[in-house]
Amino acid sequence: MGDPGREEYKIQSFDAETQQLLKTALKDPGAVDLEKVANVIVDHSLHDCVFSKEAGRMCYAIIQAESKQTGQSVFRRGLLNRLQQEYQAREQLRARSLQGWVCYVTFICNIFDYLRVNNMPMMALVNPVYDCLFRLAQPDSLSKEEEVDCLVLQLHRVGEQLEKMNRQRMDELFVLIRDGFLLPSGLSSLAQLRPRLCTIITTVRSPT
Repeated sequence: MGDPGREEYKIQSFDAETQQLLKTALKDPGAVDLEKVANVIVDHSLHDCVFSKEAGRMCYAIIQAESKQTGQSVFRRGLLNRLQQEYQAREQLRARSLQGWVCYVTFICNIFDYLRVNNMPMMALVNPVYDCLFRLAQPDSLSKEEEVDCLVLQLHRVGEQLEKMNRQRMDELFVLIRDGFLLPSGLSSLAQLRPRLCTIITTVRSPT
């Protein structure tokens, strides 16, 4: 996990008003509508994969700032509710926009990586994250380079954490991935990424 204490956030792609909203949420969360902030961040993450890769750090900082200032969790609740809504509509999202789907998976994995309860990943996110990775390991996804690349990157990022939270589901995911290795190379984007996937599987599966 990165350093959430850094103050620089990549918000230049937002308009000036939204940039100010986010800056205020980080410094004085009680002064803004935090549910609106959560929706703004999720909406932007679904359209900007660069932002979705680091949005978790910003969300973590806002959650910490709100907790310190008010002792409440309005932002976290709004964020998780919105993630749940998008999760329930994930097949429609994938059908509508492959880029939006990949951005969503990147975002939810980023949130899983940063958000903690008693220094542990949030249990509420474990199965949704697994379900997204399982979807990326289906044959129709393995034929698309964007989804394969996303699968590799997210396993590298959160694979070990997921393994610790639910080993059985990781076993099942690896079976799916290994079955994917058997797809005809001309139909599968896995061919060039097999070495990376094998390395990640070995890393996650290494004995402790």
